[in-house]
Amino acid sequence: MKLIDKLQNFFSSIFQDDKKYDFVLSQETVGNTQPEDLLKKQNIYPSIDVNLEYINARYNSLINSDIKIREFILNAKGKQFKAFIIYIDGLVDTASINDYILTPLMLKSYANQNNSPQIISEAITSNISVRKVKKFNIVDYIYECLLPQNNVKKVSSFDDLVRDVNFGNCALFIDTINFAFNIDIKKFTQRSISEPKNEPSVRGSQEAFVENLRTNTSMIRRNINNENLVIENIVIGKSNQNNCAICYIKNIANSSLVAEAKYRLNNIDVDYILSCSELEQLIKDNPGTTLPEILSTERVDKTCANLLQGRVVIIYNGSPYALILPVTLFDFVSSPEDVNLNYHFSNLLKLIRGIAFFITLLLPGLYLAITIYHRELVPTELLYSIVATRVSVPFPIVLEVLMMELSFELIREAGLRVPSPLGSTVGIVGALVLGEAAVSANIVSPILIIIIAVTAISSFSIPDFSLSFHLRVTRFAYILLGSLCGFLGIGVGMFIHILVLTSLKSFGVPYLAPYSPLSSVGNHSYFLKPVWKREKRANFLKSKKPITQEKISMKWREK
Repeated sequence: MKLIDKLQNFFSSIFQDDKKYDFVLSQETVGNTQPEDLLKKQNIYPSIDVNLEYINARYNSLINSDIKIREFILNAKGKQFKAFIIYIDGLVDTASINDYILTPLMLKSYANQNNSPQIISEAITSNISVRKVKKFNIVDYIYECLLPQNNVKKVSSFDDLVRDVNFGNCALFIDTINFAFNIDIKKFTQRSISEPKNEPSVRGSQEAFVENLRTNTSMIRRNINNENLVIENIVIGKSNQNNCAICYIKNIANSSLVAEAKYRLNNIDVDYILSCSELEQLIKDNPGTTLPEILSTERVDKTCANLLQGRVVIIYNGSPYALILPVTLFDFVSSPEDVNLNYHFSNLLKLIRGIAFFITLLLPGLYLAITIYHRELVPTELLYSIVATRVSVPFPIVLEVLMMELSFELIREAGLRVPSPLGSTVGIVGALVLGEAAVSANIVSPILIIIIAVTAISSFSIPDFSLSFHLRVTRFAYILLGSLCGFLGIGVGMFIHILVLTSLKSFGVPYLAPYSPLSSVGNHSYFLKPVWKREKRANFLKSKKPITQEKISMKWREK
């Protein structure tokens, strides 16, 4: 201890400075109120100087380089008013600000030079000329004559105005007026519409959502040519007040479902949300389960098809995915390609996908149960082969399976995180080189390599990433149950798993509908019906229009 003290004193004396500087973070409060809360919940004042001071304080305009405030004198009917505009550089079209806001307001045009204090309109009714004289009003004059912009609103609350300015609008303040003009003049760089990356389709649409909310809603509008399509905006978050659009078809979607979706969105009390994945966790019925209860998709055609079925779609600004609700388990096993193929081919693919579902979930656990407890089920020749390959393996079979499963998960994660050109290389090196080396070194058996490879390939056949992730996590539980109790453990695990599935609901819809509880299948069975027999919407959606088409849809064949 004395040696340590001497070393500390020695090195501290070398780096010791005459001036000691200690920096400590302090909590700055005014009573129980945070400083930023002092600026909220204010209405716009009629004094231009007070409004300017408030805006400067709220936006920290002295230190923010992209906050632009332009003060000027407004000319209207021979009178001059002090005014200013505020906008965020990089989010607006500066050329439009110059041409359609500042130029009409500042220049002394012919209309501004006219000193007449009245606005005269003349109407002819039944050969009688009616002359109406309207008193000059500065607000109406600016709104109707001096702002040639297509989207202008009058806003009296600072909170509403600031939120829109943060999204790329321009705010106009005028002296003696206790509200501001909110002018939509957005223009910022965004990603162009591209093909879906995570949900590819051979014969389907090649349009995917982007991060801009209005671009996404416009694509939905373009695909659904129906005036009953409703798109409502809801603001979520305190610090990051972001727009969220809830979409539904008014004469199809169930009113209770729409009301429930709005209720959950309006009652989210968080500081910020950055993606629709976070939003999904906040509105799902059972946040504690790993099972997905809301369908997330980047495909426009898939979103529109679900809207036409009577579902509700939520789009979050800044996220290239749409949330579809309510859903059932079978929606996560369906692919966008199914409706674009002949129903014979689609049903064959669905059958293969269902087999892949059970292989992904149960194959390693069944392998352990058979090789440890139920060897009599294996043919003698195959059993000899398995035993021969395991003679020189030093690890128990349970540890061997867990080690290979974890190794494959590491390879999968590494392939996702490394740069794209190296992703395939990591997969090839991990799967081929390391697998072959492990077999040659007698660390694992060749039959286990086959089992893990088939399980991994089957997991890639699940269309939805969230469901695939749930199966990957649950697979470890079946591995432990199979190693401890054999088929009995797997049977108990499946019983509990099915109980959980039957107890779940997605916005009031049973998770295993329409099979549990059993109801009218309609067009929502696991296997697809022919197009000419898809006459009804899913019964569990309780839509306002349960019929989608006439019983005889191909009327040309009846002639």
